[in-house]
Amino acid sequence: MPEAQTETIRRAIPSYAHEGFWTAPDGWRIRRIDWPSLNGDGEGISEARGSMLFLPGRGDHYEKYLETLDHFARSGWQVTAIDWRGQGGSGRLLGDPHIGHADDFSTWISDLGAFWREWKTQGPGPHIVVAHSMGGHLVMRALCEKAIDPDAVALSAPMLGIQTMGLPYAVHHAVAKLLRALGNPERAAWKEGEKPGSPLNARAKILTHDSARYADELYWWQKRPEVRLGPPSWHWVERAIASTRQLNAPGIMEGVTVPILLLATTADHLVDTKRVIRDAKRLPNSELVLFGNEAAHELLRETDPVRDKCIAAIENFLDRKAPKS
Repeated sequence: MPEAQTETIRRAIPSYAHEGFWTAPDGWRIRRIDWPSLNGDGEGISEARGSMLFLPGRGDHYEKYLETLDHFARSGWQVTAIDWRGQGGSGRLLGDPHIGHADDFSTWISDLGAFWREWKTQGPGPHIVVAHSMGGHLVMRALCEKAIDPDAVALSAPMLGIQTMGLPYAVHHAVAKLLRALGNPERAAWKEGEKPGSPLNARAKILTHDSARYADELYWWQKRPEVRLGPPSWHWVERAIASTRQLNAPGIMEGVTVPILLLATTADHLVDTKRVIRDAKRLPNSELVLFGNEAAHELLRETDPVRDKCIAAIENFLDRKAPKS
């Protein structure tokens, strides 16, 4: 697809995609977007080869991934993406709309499980999941807890562990508990940026080497300011560490038999890639694609050489593990 056309897709909701809401069992409105399966040229609807659910990361909103969602729709998938409760267009959990929060990660697992059961009835199989970062963590939790039953899963830089700056996880968790208790647990854990102490102008380097794709997010912040989210609360940090430690328990991942593709980079400053590499060995039916310094955290928003390899790896994996019914 020509570069100008891909930029247009990244900064506009296409006419054939539908934005709406799904209502969780407790009445919370979760924003969603749905693509029909498209012909390769995007000029018409085609018979779907299956249904794909895309789940973004912490602080994300689905506008960041329009290019990827459109690509998979043109590859024949009926595609849906949602914003997690409390971020993007799915409302906020605190009075300060700029701070990311969660009472507990189990709330997101409940949302995902309820959405999954309904969503599976709305499109043909195979039913697969593609998720990024925190989305990948929540998918892994949901798999371990049998809240979802996809035919295959692909995870981009999954948050199976958090960068601890060299501290053991137990110590890191104890520090987070202490800092949460020393003040308002709903206060921001750090200043603007995706990494503690990181100013916004350093955020791009942490996320992607592609300045144009990074600028897409800033564009959507201006066009739809309600989707912008800043740093997490200290309570979120503590609950995130607790959730990653929960996945670390012996026998938890070993019981997950769904085919899983893990995409990761050793240059990730947010996710503990050593945990991803180790957990790939724990999962009985997994494959790992590992990048180095050429790739930052947002693999699906990286420069074309990296992103194209990620897309190709996902498509090859799905062709093998989730062929058309």
